[in-house]
Amino acid sequence: MSSIRIIGLGNVARALAARALAGGNAVEITGRDPAKAKELAAALAGATVGTAGTAPAGDIVVLAMPYAGAAAVVREYGDALRGKIIVDITNPVAPDLQGFVVPDDSSGAQEIAKAAPDDAHVVKAFNTVFSHVLEVGPAEDRPLDVFIAGDDARAKARVSAFVESLGLRSWDTGDLFMARALENVGLLELGLMNHSVKHANFSLGITLLG
Repeated sequence: MSSIRIIGLGNVARALAARALAGGNAVEITGRDPAKAKELAAALAGATVGTAGTAPAGDIVVLAMPYAGAAAVVREYGDALRGKIIVDITNPVAPDLQGFVVPDDSSGAQEIAKAAPDDAHVVKAFNTVFSHVLEVGPAEDRPLDVFIAGDDARAKARVSAFVESLGLRSWDTGDLFMARALENVGLLELGLMNHSVKHANFSLGITLLG
């Protein structure tokens, strides 16, 4: 089991924290509003509250926030994130849904990695799972897949183990440059939601044949 700090107080943070606690993980909640952080931790029964900007209790730090503020938060934490695994769940999609707000040769995860200490390891994960789908979890006949990408094999193994502790299925897609592809999947899901499926009660995953 893992000890994680979730930075963020929104729907994704709540859903991820609830599943993590149910999976036997230690969860520390942190946000810019200490009162809301305490309220969320109390509602989750078992989570603790951390102080923003201080060194996380565990080795895995989840950025459960919009991309717009993620790199700034990482810079604010600075050396407190040395040696930590930073899980980036963001999608840096432009407001008009016509592309991304990061350079064409980069990704949100790679930009976040530039802001992190040199010995921290950024792993992309969870960005292709809607928060309410994550909260409900897999059906008996349908696994819920989480795609990950990162440059450090040990960090990816730790994140994969964490994913599996949530009752989900982890798929390693390669090095961190693959985060760009995963962010495109996030954009694809928004396109499906807006143009054909017409709702967000779905997930994309792998079906193994034969």
